[in-house]
Amino acid sequence: MHKINWGIIGCGDVTEIKSGPAFNKVPNSALVAVMRRNADKAADYAKRHNVPYWYDNAHALINDPLVNAIYIATPPDSHEAYALAALNAGKPVYVEKPMTLDYLSALNIATTAKEKGVKLVVAHYRRAQPLFKKIKALLNENAIGDVRLVRLAFSKPAFTASELANTQNAWRVNQRISGGGLFHDLAPHQLDLMYYFFGPIEKMNGIALNQSGDYIADDLVVGNIQFKNGIVFSGSWCFSAATSIDTCTIIGSNGSIHFNIFGGTSITLTKNEIVETFTFEPLLHVQQPMIEKTVDYFLGKADNPCSGFDGAAVMQIIDTFVRR
Repeated sequence: MHKINWGIIGCGDVTEIKSGPAFNKVPNSALVAVMRRNADKAADYAKRHNVPYWYDNAHALINDPLVNAIYIATPPDSHEAYALAALNAGKPVYVEKPMTLDYLSALNIATTAKEKGVKLVVAHYRRAQPLFKKIKALLNENAIGDVRLVRLAFSKPAFTASELANTQNAWRVNQRISGGGLFHDLAPHQLDLMYYFFGPIEKMNGIALNQSGDYIADDLVVGNIQFKNGIVFSGSWCFSAATSIDTCTIIGSNGSIHFNIFGGTSITLTKNEIVETFTFEPLLHVQQPMIEKTVDYFLGKADNPCSGFDGAAVMQIIDTFVRR
């Protein structure tokens, strides 16, 4: 294999700018087919993005001989079935987050990929972005000494009635489709970074409940992790708050690192009362760096940027926090 010819299953909103166009901008990569159950929408996407072929049936796309890799960008309830179908067809998979509805389903995908010897990457794409790579580098350099504690706080106002009437929002708080509420939609980005930064977990616990009654899924989650290296993480998520908050602070023995995970463009490093700021340009296609790493991995030129077992570990954290 000298070039990755991608087929997308589920060419919805996430693929319009965040990921879709990047497949044609990365070296040795091309987007050749897309699939959506609505044939008109599939055809429209293909026309607007200059994609040669479109389908309204996922298995037809998976079995297209021109397609040699699959990107699964549907809601989470179909990730497992589509991933297994692609892996069984011998085609490497790049699957969106959250990886599945729960840990056991994620583990099933990861184990199947390993058993069949087919490559699998989970789209925890922040790992590859310059801002978060810099944080990883600062930690590796012991820029703040030994890390002691990580504090994360995230909140946003509840969906309004009109927002919930929009199907693009409604499925995200439908547990049968998303696995849970907005925690399941957003927290995988944050929790994967913690796992990426700090490694294997010793123990964890959490509390989850619905406070507002606006929908069935949990809208408040609190969770704690003790990593095997002794670092402790404490996070809180509230999706019925008056204001939006997005903060993460890594506290070390000699300083701290402060940053936002969603939409942030800077890192603040504080050490010995000296404050240093690192600023980064926003990315047009936020998944492009990760897609480039995935293409290199599929072509045998690089290591896996986020394995199926990494993705399953994040799902295990989520399941534990919501007490499944």
